[in-house]
This record gives sequence, structure tokens and C-alpha cells, in this order.
Amino acid sequence: MPKLLRLSDLDATDHRILEQLQADGRVSNQDLAERVHLSPSACHRRVARLEAAGAIAGYAALVDPEAVGRGTTVFVHVTLERQTEEVMAAFETAVAACPDIIECHLMSGEADYLVKVAAADLPDFERIHRRDLTRLPGVARLQSSFTLRTVKKSIGLTPTRAP
Repeated sequence: MPKLLRLSDLDATDHRILEQLQADGRVSNQDLAERVHLSPSACHRRVARLEAAGAIAGYAALVDPEAVGRGTTVFVHVTLERQTEEVMAAFETAVAACPDIIECHLMSGEADYLVKVAAADLPDFERIHRRDLTRLPGVARLQSSFTLRTVKKSIGLTPTRAP
């Protein structure tokens, strides 16, 4: 398990490195070093430290849902019949095996989980709803909300700065 960094462990250079990598994860170490005003070797050591500590969780390509035929985003509030450890574990295991569910969050409030589904269109979501969502173990109620338009979508996370 990676050693977690404390807020006080991150300095302004670490913040700049994280900002630059979130903006362009394919940037070369040489270019990153220039952007954050470090030597390439010092920059490489810093990035390796941030990776080892878990501040950088990984690297990925961002896929445009429209370009791959998954342009309909649906948020589904899921209420379970019971919140026992067994029911929740069975639900979470089933969700992990469903490729159309791209996010799932355990929630506080009225619903137990918030599930994000990527579908091609309304008929495709109906298929996902009928075939997958209604068959998830322990589900008592599903309430779906369709995205009309994305107003803001951010992949970047600005680390909280130390006082």
C-alpha cells in the first residue's frame, strides 16, 4: 500500500507537476521539467515520489463517449431492500461485473448508491435497465435521471494547498 502524502509534504513544485500531468498525461519528462522549472532528473524523482505515495494513481486515455457510441449518460439512484454487509457486498460485486456501469458511489441521503451508466441511446438504456439494473441483488428501487447536456466536466483535481 502506498505511503500517503500529507498536505504539508506537497510543495508548490509538486502542485505544478500534478497540474501539468492532469492537463497532459503524455508530456515527456523533459517538457514537464521545463514547465515546472526543474532539471529532468529532479523532475523524474519528484514524479516517482508522487506515484509511489499514491498522489498519482495512474495514467489513462480519455475516451469521448459520443465517438464510441455511448453518448447517453444516465444517473441512477439505487435504494437497497436492506443495508446489510452481505446485501451491499453482493450488490457491489454485481455492479463491478456490469460493463455499462461506469461509476458507482455509496451515498448518504435518500438513495444508497448513485450509479452512472453510459448508454448508446434511450432504447439501449432500456436494455441495460431491464437486463442489468433491475437484476442487481438487493435492489428495492431505481430512479433514473438522464443527462440533457454536460455543463462542466473536469478530470483535474487541484490539491488543497497548505495554509
